[in-house]
Amino acid sequence: MTTAYPPGPRLPVIVQTTLYAKWRGLLLSRAARRYGDVFTLHLVAPYAENLVVFSRPEHIREIFAADPADLHAGEGNRLLVHIMGEHSVLLTDEAEHARARRLLMPAFAGSSLRGYRTLVETIAKTHLDRWTSGSTVHTLDRMNELTLDVIMQVVFGMTDEHRRAQLAPQLRRIVNVNPIIFFGWKYPRLQGFGPWKRFRANQSAMNELLYNEIAQRRAHPDLDQRADVLSRLLAYGSGENPSDTALSDAELRDQLITLLLAGHETTASALSWACHELAAHPDIQDTARAAAHEGDDKYLEAVLKESMRLRTVIAATGRKLTRDMTIGGLDLPRGTVVSTSILLAHRRTDSFPDATAFRPERFLDGSVAANTWLPFGGGVRRCIGAGFSLMEGTAVLRELLTHYRLSLPAGTTDERARIRNITHVPAHGAPVQVTTL
Repeated sequence: MTTAYPPGPRLPVIVQTTLYAKWRGLLLSRAARRYGDVFTLHLVAPYAENLVVFSRPEHIREIFAADPADLHAGEGNRLLVHIMGEHSVLLTDEAEHARARRLLMPAFAGSSLRGYRTLVETIAKTHLDRWTSGSTVHTLDRMNELTLDVIMQVVFGMTDEHRRAQLAPQLRRIVNVNPIIFFGWKYPRLQGFGPWKRFRANQSAMNELLYNEIAQRRAHPDLDQRADVLSRLLAYGSGENPSDTALSDAELRDQLITLLLAGHETTASALSWACHELAAHPDIQDTARAAAHEGDDKYLEAVLKESMRLRTVIAATGRKLTRDMTIGGLDLPRGTVVSTSILLAHRRTDSFPDATAFRPERFLDGSVAANTWLPFGGGVRRCIGAGFSLMEGTAVLRELLTHYRLSLPAGTTDERARIRNITHVPAHGAPVQVTTL
C-alpha cells in the first residue's frame, strides 16, 4: 500500500507532542479548522507516532463497527499498562478482551445497578451533609472524595472504615500519577530513583492490600449474599461461557484498578463540571431541582450527559491497525493509530446545533444522533461502566439539588479545562457557593 497520511500540523514532533499532552483541545481545534475533519498528528512515545484523527459521525461509526481483530483498542491504550496491569479489560484485545468483558458484564447489568443505587445514595448523602451553607466548595476535590468512596464500597466492597482509610491514600496516588512516571517505563534505569521509586513503593503497598482483600473475600462464607462488584465477580465464577475460566487474583486486581481509574476521576470531573454549569445557569438549575423533587431522573441524566458533552472529560479513543486498511476513504498502513476525537465530535455544529450552549433538553428531544455523543466510546469497546456512571452521577445530583442551591462565587468567570493525567478537569476546581434550601 502506498501511504499518504492526511495533512496535519507541520510543527516539530516534540512541539506537537507537548501541545497534545498539555493543551490538547487547542491543538485539535486549530488543526480541525485548518485541515478539516481528518488530519494527522506526529507524536513521540508514549504516544502514537502517526495518529490519524477522525470526528465525523460516519467515520466514527466505521471505526467502531470494524472487526476488533483489525483495530486493536488494547494496543492503543498500552500507555497505561504499568498502572492498570496486563490483564486490564482496557488493554487486552480479541479473545482475551472478549472473555474479560463476559466475566465483568453481569456485575454491571441493569439488575445489578439497581442493587447498587441505595448504597450510592447513602454515600452521596454522607458526603454532601458535610458541606456548609454559605461556604465556597471546590467541587472537583469534593466529588473526587465522594466517587473514591463509591469505588471502595460499591466496587471493592470495603465496608471496614479502617481498611478504606489505609487504601484511599494509595489509590489517590495512583489516580494522580505524575505524567513524568511514564518515562520511567521507557527508561527502566529511572525506576530506582525519586518519583519512580516512590511510585513503585506505593503500587506494591496498594497491591498487598488489594490481594489481601481478594483473599478474604474468596474465603467469605456468604459470598453470594454480598452485592459489591468484587463479590459478584467472584460469585459468578466462570460465567456463562463454558470455555471461560474464572478471573485469577492477578486478573481481579487489574480489573479493580481499571474500574478505579476509569470510573473515579472521570465521574468526579463530570459531576464537578455539572455543578459549575448548574451554578452558571440558575434557570436550568431550578428545572433540575424540580425534577429531583419529583423523582424525574431523566432530566437529571440529561443534565449530566450535556455536561459530559460540553465539558468533555476524555478527549478520544484510539485503535491500532493490525493490517493495512481503508478508513474514511483513506488507505492507512498497519501500525497506524486512528483516534475518534470525542472532543471534536462533541463540538460539531452539524451534530449539535448551538454547540457552545448548555442545553440538557437536547438529550430529551431526540436530536442527539448515534455516533455523536461519545463519552463512553463505542462498539464492542464501549465502557462497561457507562450505566453505573450515569446512575451514580444522577443519584449525586438528585441528593445535591434537593439540599442546596448553587451559585458562582463573586468574580468567577467561566471555568476552563486543564489536563490531569488523561482527563480534562476544571482548572480551578469548579468552585461554587452552596446555600441550604
